[in-house]
Amino acid sequence: MLRGEFPEAGEQSPEALLAAYATVLGETVDSVGVDAVVESSGLDRSVVAAFADGDVADRTLEEAVAVLATDPDRPDADALQAEAQDILLMGMTTAVMDVESLASDLDDRLEPKEIQQKIEGRFPITLEEYATLHSHIEGETR
Repeated sequence: MLRGEFPEAGEQSPEALLAAYATVLGETVDSVGVDAVVESSGLDRSVVAAFADGDVADRTLEEAVAVLATDPDRPDADALQAEAQDILLMGMTTAVMDVESLASDLDDRLEPKEIQQKIEGRFPITLEEYATLHSHIEGETR
């Protein structure tokens, strides 16, 4: 999700990477506080509680960056969102990979157009989907 925060993304399974995201997000909620995250992010308390509990697979990248942005040591949500999308786009460029080959590599679990829309931020992407793409793309750049 954040440049440099998950340097071994390509060497981890999507599940392990998702668990690493959950840890960072849970730590953010713990350090900032549930009430402060709810107030600052505008997210529903149940969504913030899910992040606190590590239940992040079905949460969206947009929700995740809203949580992370409540940490005063992090950039705002828009910058975090752009960086997360950039990690995937730049990884695809480095790996010389297009959305068709990426979809094929993922056994067509996501359609090429769907992948493109999610990576570009035109369609919501879950953290589970993001972890799958992040892990695979980074694995191809090595």
